[in-house]
Amino acid sequence: AMMANITAAQVKQLREMTDSPMMECKKALVEADGDMDAAVDILRKNGLAAAAKKAGRETNEGAVGAFVSDDATAGALCEVACETDFVGSNPKFTGFAAAVAQVVSETNPADVDALLKESLVGETVESALTELIHTMGENMKITRFAARKAANGAVSSYVHMGGKIGVIVEFAFNNAETAQNEAFKTFAHDVCLQVAAVAPICAVREDVPAETIEHEMSIYKAQAAESGKPEAIQEKIATGRLEKFYKEQVLTEQAFVKDADMTIAQYAAKVSKETGDEIRIVGFDRISRADA
Repeated sequence: AMMANITAAQVKQLREMTDSPMMECKKALVEADGDMDAAVDILRKNGLAAAAKKAGRETNEGAVGAFVSDDATAGALCEVACETDFVGSNPKFTGFAAAVAQVVSETNPADVDALLKESLVGETVESALTELIHTMGENMKITRFAARKAANGAVSSYVHMGGKIGVIVEFAFNNAETAQNEAFKTFAHDVCLQVAAVAPICAVREDVPAETIEHEMSIYKAQAAESGKPEAIQEKIATGRLEKFYKEQVLTEQAFVKDADMTIAQYAAKVSKETGDEIRIVGFDRISRADA
């Protein structure tokens, strides 16, 4: 097989993703035949990198809009892309993203094509979008959306940095009036902030995909094998690292960003006590422009 030609740009991207030394990045890329994900794994196995950061691949600008129904039982996010940050932060543009999020929540479309055919204030979403393109003089497209409905509970949303990140979190509880409780509302908002800031992979460890766990464990086992310690101890080391992975990546197990002495699960228990209800975090959606 021909050895892949590794470019300086690839080395730079891998360095940004892993904070590893340049020569090591180059070696890993050669070994991985230029496959970025495989190169990250090689660096991690050699103990030279933590989990990869997403390299800032912002192909274009845009905003995420959010909508939550008055009774807080339904909500949605919608991402709309445009060409410049100047338009991306314009209230007319961010307002459009929020208006389309409402359409998503109320019509539950299957995909973006179906969404474009739905109606928005007497015209289709598609024609409203075309009109905005003409008014603002920039190409735009609706790229992604997410919607949630709470059967017994509430949804809460948060838009960070004028639309760079949008979050919607779904909660479950027993008493309908909990949705209006101030302690719950503060908690719901705080959890949204947490998801925006820390980008967990899921709400509870049961929701971590099996292949993610297998992938992590294979790396931890490879790292442990390097230690030269006995098998049983290697197994313990790997299991310990998986626990640490859960604490960093699973929302309910994470330390609360505003009070590191408390996990999100402990915060939920505290608010459950205060409201005399049983509050659970069901799940969340997070749309970030940085992943676009």
